[in-house]
Amino acid sequence: MTETTAIRLLLADDHPVVRAGLRAVLDTEPDFRVVAEADTAERAVALAATGEFDVVLMDLQFGGAGMHGSEATAAITAVPGAPRVLILTTYDSDADILAAVEAGAAGYLLKDAPPEELAAAVRTAAAGRSALAPAVAHRLMDRMRMPAQALTKRELEVLRLVGDGLSNLQISKQLFLSQATVKSHLVHIYAKLGVDSRTAAVAAATARRLIRR
Repeated sequence: MTETTAIRLLLADDHPVVRAGLRAVLDTEPDFRVVAEADTAERAVALAATGEFDVVLMDLQFGGAGMHGSEATAAITAVPGAPRVLILTTYDSDADILAAVEAGAAGYLLKDAPPEELAAAVRTAAAGRSALAPAVAHRLMDRMRMPAQALTKRELEVLRLVGDGLSNLQISKQLFLSQATVKSHLVHIYAKLGVDSRTAAVAAATARRLIRR
């Protein structure tokens, strides 16, 4: 494949060493061309809007209080003709996976994936298909097999904020919900996890990798 038809890549990660490592791996593929790098999610969104990329490799967590990788993914994919976004992260919690998929990510890969798996995922995403790491696909399948026991995206959001130490009032303000709705979500969370307290719910969810701590 010639350079003019190469898959054009944007690397979005706040760690220079990670970006350098990714570039070293991706540059070995004759059909890939790393065009640019972004050290913030905001920078990735701005670059993606130029139309110069086919695939964005997006981290989820960027340093500071800026935009999250899922938010950047949603901003990028909302534009017609946008590049495909492949999440490349160390996090495999249900909350992270669901947020990324709902944001429009074309794929979700963990950073410990072997180089050949990464290359295959990039090509799959560029071709317009979904590229999920086996472990991620397995977690999504488990949710589909047991929907009654799976926490919804909103329940995961509430539980994550509980884990951050927020009160029901603070959660209601952050998620624009009534306190009664927050309490209702907690009742459902307790029932699904088989617990009877906030502390136990956070512990159980963390152990099951539903949220990250």
